[in-house]
Amino acid sequence: MTHLPYSGIWPVAPTPFNDDGTVDLPGMKRVLDCMIDQGVDGICILANFSEQFLISDAEREALMRLSLDHVAGRVPVIVTISHYATAIAVERARLAKDLGADIVMLMPPYHGALLKGTPEQTFEQFAAVGQVGIPIMLQDAPLSGVDLPVSLLVKMAREIEMLKLFKIECPQAAAKLRSLIAEGGDAIEGPFDGEEAITLLADLDAGATGTMTSALIPDLIGPIVTDFLAGNRQAAIDGYGRVLPVVNHENRQCGFRAAKAAMVEGGVIASDFCRHPIPPLHPDTRGLLLDLMRPLDPIVLSWGK
Repeated sequence: MTHLPYSGIWPVAPTPFNDDGTVDLPGMKRVLDCMIDQGVDGICILANFSEQFLISDAEREALMRLSLDHVAGRVPVIVTISHYATAIAVERARLAKDLGADIVMLMPPYHGALLKGTPEQTFEQFAAVGQVGIPIMLQDAPLSGVDLPVSLLVKMAREIEMLKLFKIECPQAAAKLRSLIAEGGDAIEGPFDGEEAITLLADLDAGATGTMTSALIPDLIGPIVTDFLAGNRQAAIDGYGRVLPVVNHENRQCGFRAAKAAMVEGGVIASDFCRHPIPPLHPDTRGLLLDLMRPLDPIVLSWGK
């Protein structure tokens, strides 16, 4: 684990379901324990890789309460609160803060392909959430379809006190991180990357201090970040080379289904069920994922056995 406030590896916890499609609440506790046992620096819940778009509001609240209670301060927890409606995002932030979350994360306001927040509306939403008084991570992801120029991000960082972290996972993330850090200076307290660490090495080279991956192999990716930040550049390069085939297969072929498949294989959870319209992993895709992972001996494949 690292020791800077906003650095290291903060993976997204998957949401486990039973084979009948109901939320597996005992399995959620095991997911969190498995992640903590892998030495993560923090955990993010209710994110896109948690399938937040496939759970009800009631399930969302139940998962947040359970997760924060079960983690119980062992590591910091980020709660994703993205919503097109500013009032709902603020309400979610208040509840997360009241329940003991350390940080909230949200994308700019969007709903589908045509309802996208303007720069002014994006600023206003984040400013409103900032009034709640909990640190914020901004997620700059292609899913929103909202353009977030560096100039806007720097303005937000300087004028919204609680906006501390920036998860940059747009195309050419390294270039954007480099510009953001150069122009924002000390206002950019936690520059992170995402996208399962597919561009991790370039992003660290550009100045990222942390990464938000999936929960697939954080025990193997975390040391890469630690080595790089400690100045052990060649060790980081070598570590990245070892994990890259797995990261590539996850990023290009599996998405959020990879972590759940691995957790089933390792006895962490009982089912890798995904709610419709998400299809299950093809057996060949799942098989190759596990074949690529086994030589690396990640904790997830043995944790529950």
